[in-house]
Amino acid sequence: MPTSYEDALAELEALVAAMEGGQLALDGLLASYRRGAELLNFCRARLVAVEQQVKLVEDGQLKPWPNP
Repeated sequence: MPTSYEDALAELEALVAAMEGGQLALDGLLASYRRGAELLNFCRARLVAVEQQVKLVEDGQLKPWPNP
C-alpha cells in the first residue's frame, strides 16, 4: 500500500493515463484495474479518516470548507 494519499493519487493518475493511452496488453490492463481499485479504496479511506478528524476538531459539527 502507498504511504500517503498523495502517493496513492499520483500512482492512480499514472495508471489511468496508461489505461487511457492504450499502452497496456489485456493482462496488464486487468492488473492495472485491480491496482487502481485498491488505490481508490485507500484514498477513500484516507478522506473518511480526515473527515472524522475534522469533525472532532470542530466539536462534532462538520462545517463546510470555504471556497477558494
